[in-house]
Amino acid sequence: MTIYAVGDLQGCYDPLLRLLEQVRFDPSRDTLWCVGDLVNRGPQSLKVLRFLKSIENQCVTVLGNHDIHLLAMAYGLRGPRPSDTLKKVLKAPDLQELMDWLRHQPLMVQDQKRRTVMCHAGIYPWWTRKQALKRAAEVEALFRDEASCEKLLQKIYSNQPSKWKSSLGKTQRARFIINAFTRMRFCSPKGHLNLTESGYAGRTRKNRLPWFELSHPDLDDWRIVFGHWSALGLLNTPQHLCLDTGYIWGGDMTMARLSKNPEKKVKIFSTPFG
Repeated sequence: MTIYAVGDLQGCYDPLLRLLEQVRFDPSRDTLWCVGDLVNRGPQSLKVLRFLKSIENQCVTVLGNHDIHLLAMAYGLRGPRPSDTLKKVLKAPDLQELMDWLRHQPLMVQDQKRRTVMCHAGIYPWWTRKQALKRAAEVEALFRDEASCEKLLQKIYSNQPSKWKSSLGKTQRARFIINAFTRMRFCSPKGHLNLTESGYAGRTRKNRLPWFELSHPDLDDWRIVFGHWSALGLLNTPQHLCLDTGYIWGGDMTMARLSKNPEKKVKIFSTPFG
């Protein structure tokens, strides 16, 4: 079985198909991993959702911040933002079916044979892999129960708390977990998330470090596949694979064939904007 991982789709269906054709994706033997942010900003979010749902047995996706925003809009809990392109999804006759499928997607997945994990934004450096999986599962259980999902979506929109503590209350705990998995880019050396900055020019500041530059010894021999950070672009190291190359901003859409040996760089495929 070959696993292909693709960066943030953001409602761009046609370039996804071009990439699948380029790698000769065969659903009878291959699996597609999606790093989240399936929807929004692009014009084809409805097509993306319907397609991925149609191949759900050959598709593994994690939730991104735009996917959670869509769920909140579908439940009438958030209004549209100027940059949103979700009207067709919200008016679709199969909206409920699509949202039921979406809220059942995880925040984090792993392939033990390949020693590879995937999440949308990254893994909080102060969590071990097992802790991260356990905390992801907490929120996944809430999303999968419709009543709990709706209650949770009413309470998650805040940048606080900025630091993980085991003593956090239920709502603060869930909010931090969601922010870490779907919005994280920078952390302070003491564990505080900076959720207001998104730029990246290869420079770091003392209290604002890319999360993947902080020590994470429990995952030293694992690869973390993620997206969310178009300003960072392609990052292809044995430990970290960022696949958000900013297609929606005029860059490429990028796909990787995940190797069975996580100590090697993966083979990259791309299709240009347009």
